Amino acid sequence: MAKETKRAILIIVLANFIICLGWGLIIPVEPFIKIEYHLTAGQMGFMTSLYAFAQFVFSPIVGKVSDKYGRAPILTTGLLLYMVAELLFAVAGTVLWFNISRIIGGISAAMVGTASMAMAADLSSDKDRAKVIGWISAALSGGLIIGPGIGGVLANISYKTPFWFAGISGLIAAIVFMVGLPQHLKAQSHGDLVDGISITEKGFKSIMSKAIIILFAMILISSFGLAGFESIYTLYVNQVFHFTLNEIALVLILNGIFSLILQVVLFDRMVNMFSEIGLTRICFAIGTLSTVWILVAHTQIEVIIATLFIFCSFDILRPSITTMLTRFGKNNQGLINGVNMSLTSIGNIIGPIFAGGLMDINPHIPYIIVAVILGISALITFIVNHEMKINQNIKTN
Repeated sequence: MAKETKRAILIIVLANFIICLGWGLIIPVEPFIKIEYHLTAGQMGFMTSLYAFAQFVFSPIVGKVSDKYGRAPILTTGLLLYMVAELLFAVAGTVLWFNISRIIGGISAAMVGTASMAMAADLSSDKDRAKVIGWISAALSGGLIIGPGIGGVLANISYKTPFWFAGISGLIAAIVFMVGLPQHLKAQSHGDLVDGISITEKGFKSIMSKAIIILFAMILISSFGLAGFESIYTLYVNQVFHFTLNEIALVLILNGIFSLILQVVLFDRMVNMFSEIGLTRICFAIGTLSTVWILVAHTQIEVIIATLFIFCSFDILRPSITTMLTRFGKNNQGLINGVNMSLTSIGNIIGPIFAGGLMDINPHIPYIIVAVILGISALITFIVNHEMKINQNIKTN
């Protein structure tokens, strides 16, 4: 990997770290925002769903635009919108403005997530791609290592203070990206053009196959389970196992440490050992069993251990799927990553609503459904693997 390319990727990684640091700041205070503003779990879930809905609508659009015009303008705008969303949440005092903040946040997530993954895929070789995506995923985990701890401390000043800090982190990330990334690499990162027209404008035919259709279906189905688990986790452990703010922060910090090690040191090796689809199957299986463990747990220690297994499996699952997708449609990384984020967002729209609503009835019902969904997703990986082998044999012959 060339020196300038490596520098550019490190800047992308740093930008993602700063953004995820802001996300990590917010996570521990969610149940206490709920209490302070007298919100229900359903309202909190709806707030998350608005974020996901905006991400769903904008991900394919910004992916297509970035293929034609480049990733850099999209990524820069997304970072600045993230700042706006967090600062708006900090000054908001009603559900309406909380919801508007989440919509803006969803648009920023579509821009940052789609453009950064596509740019990393553009600038890295096939050999280095799993490693690079592992670095970006590790940056996300790194934010979760530091973020919750800082968020817990800042929340002692005010439950809104972490949102002010997150907004400032978004501005810093935008400045680092704009100033630090070499100009010619910004121009280099986009889909190929044919007669001045982006390849993605020819439609999905160039990338669609039975294998990728089933893979997209798996992403869609699994996203319900992932979103359903994550969206109510802090609420669940606070309500059922009486976790405090500091205990929630501790769990997330421990998870961040383990995930960072897995993604930076071991992810590339695990992909080489099990393949992307094999690693995806293992992660789904671990997530299924660990969710069941939480349901039957009796102590906080059991919950903490099971949570570490679940979150670590999720943190490996996402880059594994992303790495797999980069093998399809070399010149359409923006479109593919946009579709991936859009499908994930569908689950993020419905998952928090059903999880929050069912939790108001019985806190255990959502996790029973999550375990079933993750189990089904593990089975679908066998079908995906079969279709990928068929495609490979066709290309070989």
